[in-house]
Amino acid sequence: MPRPLMSTNGRVDERVPILRELQAEIMVSQPMMLKEISRGGLTVECRTPLHLNSLYDLRFVLDGKPVVARARVAHSRISDVDRDVVTYRTGLQFVELSDRARASVEDFLISLKTGRGRGRAFS
Repeated sequence: MPRPLMSTNGRVDERVPILRELQAEIMVSQPMMLKEISRGGLTVECRTPLHLNSLYDLRFVLDGKPVVARARVAHSRISDVDRDVVTYRTGLQFVELSDRARASVEDFLISLKTGRGRGRAFS
């Protein structure tokens, strides 16, 4: 299939101006440290404030098992200030968690209670 011809401004498709204010959000990968976990959610520490009741898609690994979840910010507060770095401690409540992910969380909780659990966040 032939490639469409570009206009003089380098675009294939015409952009149309929006004549009123229209907001959008962008999802940005934000590293965070998992501090506590339960069947219902997580406590995390990160350097970016997360807004109360906002929804976030999370990815993390528990005992080698990848977990994807959607969570709501239940609470957030400043936990540390060190020179120019502010750290926030935030509670996230799971709102979407597949059966497989829920099983991974439950297995991880058991392994933590028996001293075998290892986990890492990757956003």
